[in-house]
Amino acid sequence: MAGNINLAFDYPLLGVFWTIFFFGLAVLWFMLLFRVVADIFRDHDLDGWGKTGWLLFVILLPFLGVFVYVVVRGRQMSARETAHAQARQRAFDSYVRTTAGTGSSRTGSSQVEQLARLTEMHDKGAISDQEFQDAKTKVLH
Repeated sequence: MAGNINLAFDYPLLGVFWTIFFFGLAVLWFMLLFRVVADIFRDHDLDGWGKTGWLLFVILLPFLGVFVYVVVRGRQMSARETAHAQARQRAFDSYVRTTAGTGSSRTGSSQVEQLARLTEMHDKGAISDQEFQDAKTKVLH
């Protein structure tokens, strides 16, 4: 064997701790970086040049750029995130109301009502089996 072989017990426990710690910090750093970049693009108050300036600052000097952005625009950043979440919730609620109560389901409920009336008429004997099948086919298509 012509070289050093590193075994698991050659890497001390404190070294494992520091490796995991710095890996966690790196993950948090990239999450913050991506959130800042997303906020730059989401901000409607900044014009194109402002967005370009902040984006270049964050890309060219990432640590300083992100920290300055968070200090200068951090409070507005959380307000924009809250407004964006509320807009998504309103859009979802509107979609649920449209899908559940009105719109395309209205024709579905009228079909259900028509089929219920046809079934009631068939049960009372007002229409024959053949008339019931023909009317049901007409309602469903």
